[in-house]
Amino acid sequence: MVENATRAVIISNRRITGLTADVIAELVAEIGQLWHERHQARLSSRQRERAVGAGAKHRLVFVDRLLATLVHLRHGTTHDVLACWFSVDRSTITRAIGEIRPLLAERGCTVSPDVRLRSLAEVVDHLGVTGKVGIIDGTEIRVRRPAAGRKDRDKFISGKNKQNAVKSMIVTDSEGRVLFCSPTKPGSCADITHARQLGLVKLLADGPAVEILADAGYQGLGAQTGGRVVTPPHRKFKKNAPDWYEEIYERQRKAHSSRRIRVEHGIAHLKNWRALARHLGRREHISDTVQAIAGLLSHQQITELKSTRQM
Repeated sequence: MVENATRAVIISNRRITGLTADVIAELVAEIGQLWHERHQARLSSRQRERAVGAGAKHRLVFVDRLLATLVHLRHGTTHDVLACWFSVDRSTITRAIGEIRPLLAERGCTVSPDVRLRSLAEVVDHLGVTGKVGIIDGTEIRVRRPAAGRKDRDKFISGKNKQNAVKSMIVTDSEGRVLFCSPTKPGSCADITHARQLGLVKLLADGPAVEILADAGYQGLGAQTGGRVVTPPHRKFKKNAPDWYEEIYERQRKAHSSRRIRVEHGIAHLKNWRALARHLGRREHISDTVQAIAGLLSHQQITELKSTRQM
């Protein structure tokens, strides 16, 4: 357990957690009660010889558990280092992060103080109501190589980067603010296949009229969604293209690229969190990690935007 002075330094210094003190305070108020309720339910769900609440008390209070999780996500700090910092056993830190990370992942992405998006369907509805343009792109996160002899070992090999990775689909608005981050798929899954498996085609075909910008990896979705997914123009001439065609094609490609570049900025902000630069933990935890970071980042961005408007 850290001293109050040390805890105050962690909370007040944004370089440590990646979040301002106001955002951390909101997180404590929002998920603190939920963590306590789930903890009590877990204690009550099994046979006990003593009453709930008896026995040794937590050495790591909820605020410290949250701070340890934030530091781990922001800097990729190992559990051993955090255990020394918070003066607890390594297993306590591992258990704390395992409890807090799913709670952060369930929060979804904050788009305004009173609106939060948790599913792709909610994102499509939000874009339809607000009339904004959405931008989608896939991002890969490098993971540890699966053990030798595992049947699905080759599934994690990315055909693009030739490394073991998992893939997530990111949706941002035209300003690069993250609206949605999907659960991860093995790196061998194509971007367009991932989008189809998430139900994007059906949501756009049956939902409101929205415009979604995408790169060439999603070519083919435009025809399936009635033109709602806009991709770069197809290249009609593979060899010996006329000069006039090269000029038109290059102009159209650059115009499209300049509109969808904001999604790359949103992904870059996500990758600033060291846990996504290269994930060294268990692959089954990476979905919660990337969704938790997307939610934290969107919350911080909205808080900064709100503060700017009040100035």
